[in-house]
Amino acid sequence: MKKLLSFAIPCYNSSKTIGFVLDEIDDTLKNSEKYDYEVIAVVDGSPDNVYDVLYQISQNNKRIKLINLAKNFGQASARMATLTYCHGDYVICIDDDGQCPVNEVLRLIEPLEQGYDISIADYPVKKQSLFKNIGSHFAKWTTRIMLDVPKDYRSSNFYAMRRFVCQQLVQYTNPYPYIDGLISQTTRNIAYVPMEERERISGTTGYNLKKLISLWLNGFTSFSVKPLRISSLIGVICAIIGFVFGIVTVIRKIIIPDIAIGWSSTIAIMLFIGGLIMLMLGMIGEYIGRIYISINDAPQYVIRETVNLDCTEKDEFK
Repeated sequence: MKKLLSFAIPCYNSSKTIGFVLDEIDDTLKNSEKYDYEVIAVVDGSPDNVYDVLYQISQNNKRIKLINLAKNFGQASARMATLTYCHGDYVICIDDDGQCPVNEVLRLIEPLEQGYDISIADYPVKKQSLFKNIGSHFAKWTTRIMLDVPKDYRSSNFYAMRRFVCQQLVQYTNPYPYIDGLISQTTRNIAYVPMEERERISGTTGYNLKKLISLWLNGFTSFSVKPLRISSLIGVICAIIGFVFGIVTVIRKIIIPDIAIGWSSTIAIMLFIGGLIMLMLGMIGEYIGRIYISINDAPQYVIRETVNLDCTEKDEFK
């Protein structure tokens, strides 16, 4: 009996590339004697006609299962939607821009056959802008510190997981999903497969500075309280410095009665301490705001319509 591979693809502004991705999946697996496949494609409120393109393809290929979200919820939420409706023995997450070397998927799932829980494509050189490279390195550094992930953990846009990992990830229902954080909570049994990332076929990345900052905030406010602990530590350090400075000032005044107390230094200290307080209050406010939104049961995503989808309930797995 063939094993089923589920390809999870969030789609946004990819009407010119998604056909190539789906053709490559079919060309790679159509003659396989060991694997069959399905594709879960989620259109994340895309402004182009990628839904129409996918709809036409899905009419001729029932393996293509299409979900159209009511609006743009972001790539992480769209990814969660794809994972929710995957039924495969192995789930493969890819992007819709053609950069993932899908023809290497059999190499990617080899470690899963050998007992690993997750297999990640390891790109020695990432084909992306300098801005996004800097953002990725910064996010990787903060993720390692905040989430206690292994030092050698390397995220990628092309990775595969066992079914139990997928089922565990979709148990997270809060409105701020962060895939790397969920993976780090689930397993450390991870393999890396060297591959070469391709150039983007068409268009440019949909990530701007605002979206990268939002993704970064999700990384540590959803899965770590370390920022709050760091804030507390900074507060204690500043309090100690202020106490010591106060004692020094009193002693200097006793020893040298006519010494002038500097107005500029006093204002500088006040502004510094005030800035730290505002920063910490803002961080606490970010946590409280997310708690408030989660309590109100804000959805990760809202489905407008589906095509070829047999499973209609989130927890209904074959």
